[in-house]
Amino acid sequence: MTRTVLSRRTLGALAATAALALGVAACGSGTSTDDASAAAGTETAGLSTDTINLDYAYYNPASLVLKDQGWVEEAAGDGVEVTWTHSAGSNKANESLRGSIVDFGSTAGSAAFVARANGLPLKTVDVLGLPEWSAIVVGPESDITSAEDLAGKTVAATLGTDPYFFLLQTLADAGLSADDVEVVNLQHADGRTALIRGDVDAWAGLDPMMADAELNEGAQLVVRAPERNTFSVLNVREDYLEEHGDVVALVLEQYERARQWIADNPEEAAELLASESGVSVEVADTVLNERTDLTVDPVPGEDLRAVLERITPIVVAEEQVDSEEAAQTSLEGLFGGETITEVVGAQG
Repeated sequence: MTRTVLSRRTLGALAATAALALGVAACGSGTSTDDASAAAGTETAGLSTDTINLDYAYYNPASLVLKDQGWVEEAAGDGVEVTWTHSAGSNKANESLRGSIVDFGSTAGSAAFVARANGLPLKTVDVLGLPEWSAIVVGPESDITSAEDLAGKTVAATLGTDPYFFLLQTLADAGLSADDVEVVNLQHADGRTALIRGDVDAWAGLDPMMADAELNEGAQLVVRAPERNTFSVLNVREDYLEEHGDVVALVLEQYERARQWIADNPEEAAELLASESGVSVEVADTVLNERTDLTVDPVPGEDLRAVLERITPIVVAEEQVDSEEAAQTSLEGLFGGETITEVVGAQG
């Protein structure tokens, strides 16, 4: 687990809010967000905490932009320590949230939903995008061509993550269950290695590693179903949201800024993803510009609810949650979209 502390510049939370709103308004007049931020001045405002702990993940490109640009540090101002911890998967992000290693964790919607059902009191506060980041992957010479062919096979997957829930949905739709395959619980990168080595028959893959294996190692995506992917989301613990709503607002403002930056700078965004994750620019471009939709509504709502309701019977049947009641209770309390609603409204 990597943890780094970055420097801060003197810009307070109120100044950042004003700068962001001014920058958005200025887009139509030819004034850049950075120019607007400079024009907003250097007033400082005390935050409710002097530390902000965020994660970054290769499956969350906006987090890479924020870490690279230092916008959270700028907005927080002097005297606030900002730390960054790498999340290798949704399961690791949830572990970091549970242990208070991070205050903001990047996961799939399914991972947040199941984690809450299993006792982690988190809230989904932002929908970052809709990536097609999961598929069932086999090696170049595999004779597996369909979901039905997975019966009796070994499949690498990371429990508690969207690729695993993608696998469960794939099996269910083919009239199979997890009992019909041997699931080998490996972290995403190790699953990819196991597949290429021939140690497993298939892998529930995750981008950008999946795209890299496909483009550079001949791996085949034999089952693709974009509707089985459950959005990229950002979560915080409930107590943190209640105690540090000002910090949540600050971070979500910068996430919206990062999302816009990716849309405005697709080539630079692909280069950044490539540099951070170790894949080629071609692979990064495939992930960002062919398999990721950043235009989704950032407010957790009916689209996210619908996909989680669809997987509820599956996660209950596969005993990923204690009961259907636990799943329904989780879903009813999962969304914490008030802050992002205010952020988007202020920018509009």
